[in-house]
Amino acid sequence: MKPKPAKQPLTLLVLRDAQHSVKQVHLSKPLLIAVPAAAILSITGLILSMQIQSSRDISELERQLTLQHLKSLRMEITVSDKEAAIERLNQAIIQLSEEAAQTDAHMKSVRQLEEQLRTFIQEQGFDPSESSEDISSSQTGDPSSMGGEYIAVYEQDMLHLAEETLDDFERIRNLMETMEKAIPRTLDHAAQAQHQRESTPSRWPTESRRLTSSFGYRSDPINGRSAFHAGIDIAGSRGDPVYAAASGTVSAVEFSSARGRYVIIDHPDGLQTWYLHLDRASVEAGDQIKQGDIIGALGNTGRSTGAHLHFEVVKNNRPVNPLHFVD
Repeated sequence: MKPKPAKQPLTLLVLRDAQHSVKQVHLSKPLLIAVPAAAILSITGLILSMQIQSSRDISELERQLTLQHLKSLRMEITVSDKEAAIERLNQAIIQLSEEAAQTDAHMKSVRQLEEQLRTFIQEQGFDPSESSEDISSSQTGDPSSMGGEYIAVYEQDMLHLAEETLDDFERIRNLMETMEKAIPRTLDHAAQAQHQRESTPSRWPTESRRLTSSFGYRSDPINGRSAFHAGIDIAGSRGDPVYAAASGTVSAVEFSSARGRYVIIDHPDGLQTWYLHLDRASVEAGDQIKQGDIIGALGNTGRSTGAHLHFEVVKNNRPVNPLHFVD
């Protein structure tokens, strides 16, 4: 049997340059194998650790990307909600605009009716502006002076405000519809009342207010005997205007020895007014007369002791006291 050869060490010769001697390094075979193996293991471990770290980094990046994607989705949802809110507000504004247009139309109609009523009242000698104050006239100070705590307004607040405004418009529209129905009735009633007032003897018939003889029993100024006086006598100057005490229709313009030249005007409800002893008449039978129109001139015709107007009010063919009617 041949003996096993002994393990021979490996010799490494290290040559640096020509000036240095050659060095010999003796390495055993196990050591020569262990060193590369350790290097390979180290490199393998480094690669594995890098792979693990890379996997972790990739996982973190994926997580961040997922978060970013979720944030993007949330932003899209938020933007969508905002757009929907804006659209709802736009719809509310459009509806308010339509309501405002309808309200403006109603207001024009109401203003026209109110102007008719104001004109009617002013024709009666009463100026409504004298009894009401303009709010702006009582305000003083700089109109730009204002302030207050800042309170943010959010979507729900705006929607709630829009709903309240719609309710306000609805109330205003209902009010104006009521006014549009009520004002013409008021005008009709006022016109009827005015016609009734003007048709009732209420205006003093002369410029003079000097009463020389009253209604009722008296001593006759010509013969001194007791007599019934069917009207009132108002002294004045010859030629002074005589006014219609009420609106009506002239039923007679005549002359008699007792009454002189006289005018009779018919009024509603069986009323008549008589104007006696006129110097002249300015109307004719059948004329439509308004309260305050001049119907003649004060005179001294007929059975009279001086220039005056004998004024009578007759109701249902019976004379009544004129002072119960005229101011």
